[in-house]
Formats: sequence, structure tokens, C-alpha cells
Amino acid sequence: MRKVVKFGGSSLADAGQFKKVGDIIRADESRVYVVPSAPGKRYPTDTKVTDLLIQLYKKAAAGEDLTDALAVIHARYDEIITGLGLDFSLDDEFAEIERVMKEEPTLDYAASRGEYLNGRIMAAYLGYEFIDPYDVIFFNEEGTLNSYKTNKVLTAKLEQTERAVIPGFYGQGKDGKVKTFSRGGSDVTGSIVAAAAKVDIYENWTDVSGFLVADPRIVKDPVSIHTITYRELRELSYMGASVLHEDAIFPVRSKGIPINIRNTNKPEVEGTWIVESTARKQNYTVTGIAGRKGFCSVLITKAMMNSEIGFGRKVLQAFEESNISFEHMPSGIDTMNIVVHESEFIDKEQQVVSTIHRLSSPDAIEIESGLALIAVVGRGMKSVQGTAARIFSALAHARVNIRMIDQGSSELNIIIGVANEDFETAIRAIYAIFVETQL
Repeated sequence: MRKVVKFGGSSLADAGQFKKVGDIIRADESRVYVVPSAPGKRYPTDTKVTDLLIQLYKKAAAGEDLTDALAVIHARYDEIITGLGLDFSLDDEFAEIERVMKEEPTLDYAASRGEYLNGRIMAAYLGYEFIDPYDVIFFNEEGTLNSYKTNKVLTAKLEQTERAVIPGFYGQGKDGKVKTFSRGGSDVTGSIVAAAAKVDIYENWTDVSGFLVADPRIVKDPVSIHTITYRELRELSYMGASVLHEDAIFPVRSKGIPINIRNTNKPEVEGTWIVESTARKQNYTVTGIAGRKGFCSVLITKAMMNSEIGFGRKVLQAFEESNISFEHMPSGIDTMNIVVHESEFIDKEQQVVSTIHRLSSPDAIEIESGLALIAVVGRGMKSVQGTAARIFSALAHARVNIRMIDQGSSELNIIIGVANEDFETAIRAIYAIFVETQL
């Protein structure tokens, strides 16, 4: 049995949290590869180290003096080193950061140093080998992960390394410069390492005890999810559930490696298991409820649309020409509804409308803004009669008007569109009908 363990920023915010992490790793000999994030907030009004580094980059890009900004960041790490009682210094690393930021500052390099420095401390604290992701994780020219090269180089390195610390969030770009994943990318690094090492389990440690059925900021004390499939997670992450980066499932999914979401502050709790498939029955019909605000719907109407070959392609071409991606596309015989992010669409709406008219000659186009989308996800939904009816009944009882419905052929999820102002009410109503009535 071998495990990759990834720890988030809240788990490594200070020396006290570092010690908890050390205890967790040492308590299980199978935890052989460690992926740390940069230090997070020590208290609510604190600033994450990554944000301090971004501020450092902005000063460097503007040609300002970096002395004070570097001192603040250096002090955060010295505080951790002193608290751990380590005979260890990052002076050389900070001298190199200062040199690079003065000579050739880049945002990706600056942002990545939080993980790099924390990785150096973690390796010294555990007595593990340090592996710099710059040497083993590679990006294509387009900025996407070069999976083939990464897997080849990283696998070879890990085969020679019994225990190691590999910082998250970054690697090497095609141009030879440091390249980062999007925020939360340490989750992806952990998944890449797990796949390359062919471990048995990928543990992702954070400050919550796994996934919850609904957002606790909306629903009071929502129940937790014991087991969720990769596909369900993908749907919920896409719709705003933020415990795990949505791209983190791809490297491990092909290897059948389960992900275990755990709480650093409550290591005794089993947390949530993310798996390819499971025979475990759910406690509730739905696995999770998640959503986001800020969408627009563009309703295109044309008589006999269904018999016009290429009509859909022409409509979508109009969005493509304006560099706008669509989220959902429910349709009828004579209607097609394109749902897009309002922030991406609003400044280009008339350009898109005129292009649709030019390419496809519709009868009418109607735009509606202020739309929120809610995903009701669950592998058990397809085997339970009346799931959609219960959703609609709950929303009607809560006096929430449904403005859009979209259900995939897999019956894994139902997307509901409501007004932005009804978003929280709708989620609470759906949670109540599926969970609270069964407690």
C-alpha cells in the first residue's frame, strides 16, 4: 500500500498546522509522497502567501523597491521554521527570488514560489527528498499539461525515490519558464503524482471533512457525502463545489485510483471517497446540490428549425466567432436556448445577435439575464421514480419560478435555471425535500 498525500494552504498556514501534518504523515508508513500548497491564512484577516507573492510581482513589474515585500514573505517562512525547531534557512532561495524578480519578473514564477518554499521546509522537516516540479511536470505551448512527457519523466524519477516532497501548483512551460496551473492547482499536481507513481490512494487533506451535500453558507449543517463517483464530482465541481479542483480527477481516473478527502484538523474522520464506480448505496436520492449565479440565456426561434440541416452549427459559430463558450443548450422543435456566462456575453451581445441573424436567419432572438443554474446530481436518481417531480414540487412550494430545465441522457444530473435572487431559496428547498425529510 502506497499513498500520495496533498495538503492545502490552511493545513500548512503556520508551524502548529505543520506539526499536525507531520503527525498525520508519520502515523501511516504508506504516505510516501507529499504534495504541499503554499501557506494559507493563519486567521480570517490574514493574507495568503500566494497573494503576497502576487503583490511582490506587481511591485517588480512596476520597477518598485522589493525590500519590504520580500521581508514580509521571508518572515512568514522564518516563523514556520522557528516554530518547528529546524536548523534550516531559506536565505539562498530568497536571494534567488529577488534576483529573478529584478531581472525578469513573471507572474507565474512569483506565484509558484509559495509552494516551492513550503516544499523545501516540508522536505527538511520530514527528512524526505525534495523534487522540484519544474524538473518533472511539463506544459505544452498552449499552456495545457503535457501528460505524456510529464508521466514519463515523473514516473522514472519516482521509481528511484522511496519518499519525496513534490510541491504543487507549477511545472515547466514550453519556453523553459515556470508555468502554473490555475488556482487550486496543487490538487492537480497531487493527482498527477498519484498516477505517475501508480499508488493505491490519493489523500487530499484540507480544512473540511470531505464533501457536503450542499454549500454550508446556504444550508445550515448539511450532511456529508461518504462516497461519490468521478462523474458526480465533475458535475458538482463544475457547478461551484470547491473542495477539490475539477481537473484533479482526470489523471487518477484512468488509473482507477480513489481520492480520499480528509480534514487535517480532524484526522480521525474518514471523509469522502471519490471513486470510479461503487456498489455502495446512497443514503439519499441525490449525492449533491451545487450552483452558480450570473448566466444569460439566448433563445433563438425559427419555424421548422428541426428540419434545417446545420442550423445549430451556424448558431454556435456566432458564439465561437466572439470567443464565447456556452454552458448548456436545451432545445425544442422550433427553439434553441444557449446559456452563457453573463460576464463574457454582455459586452458582445449585439455582435453575437447580428452574427446569428447573418448566419442562420432566425425568426426571433430573446435575451434574458440574471439567471442562476443549480445542478442536482446523483447516481441514484435514474433508479428512483419522480425525482424531477419532487424537485419541481419543492420549488413551487418555495414560490420559486423555474426558468430553464436541462437533463442529460445519463440521468446523472438535472440542471435548473432560476432567477439570481431565488438561488439560495431554491437550494434550501431542494435540500429539504431530498435530505431533511429523510433524516
